[in-house]
Amino acid sequence: MARINLLPWREARREELKRAFLSILGLVAAAAVILVMLGDRFVNSQIDGQRARNNYISSNISELDKQVEEIKDLQRKRNQLIERMRVIQELQGNRPIIVRVLDQLVRTVPDGVFYTNVSARGVDLRVNGVAESNNRVSSLMRRLDASDWLKDPNLDAVRAAPTYGDQANTFDLSVKVDLPAKDNESGD
Repeated sequence: MARINLLPWREARREELKRAFLSILGLVAAAAVILVMLGDRFVNSQIDGQRARNNYISSNISELDKQVEEIKDLQRKRNQLIERMRVIQELQGNRPIIVRVLDQLVRTVPDGVFYTNVSARGVDLRVNGVAESNNRVSSLMRRLDASDWLKDPNLDAVRAAPTYGDQANTFDLSVKVDLPAKDNESGD
């Protein structure tokens, strides 16, 4: 005999498949939510890590900026000190020159000529003085021109000076300092 099932097995099967489908759908949805949450946490942790690195870099940049400012300040002070040292060395180097120029001024003075004022500005010397006669002034000019350290004497004014005597004249002249080459200085 043949067995015939008259129970509504198709509906039961359909209900069973529907429940299995819904349970699998629920599991997939739960897994998707969990994956989304894990992905969100992972991305947030990556973002937090990058922010921490950015903050670290920013703090180091600010420290380096402070150090750069200190270095610039130190370089500025160094340049000022170097400039001061250069000025001092230049003054130290000019000491012998000043002595030699004054020595040349003394050596070139002929008898009957007296200096009343000598002033210097750079390589230009201004000399004021009194001479017994005009011939003495011209002798002074020739001697200044013949000097190794002085050049281009220029007589600015000659005036009669009755307070110094009958024939006395006051004079104003300018002369330039001729600095010899360094090789000549060492040989003197």
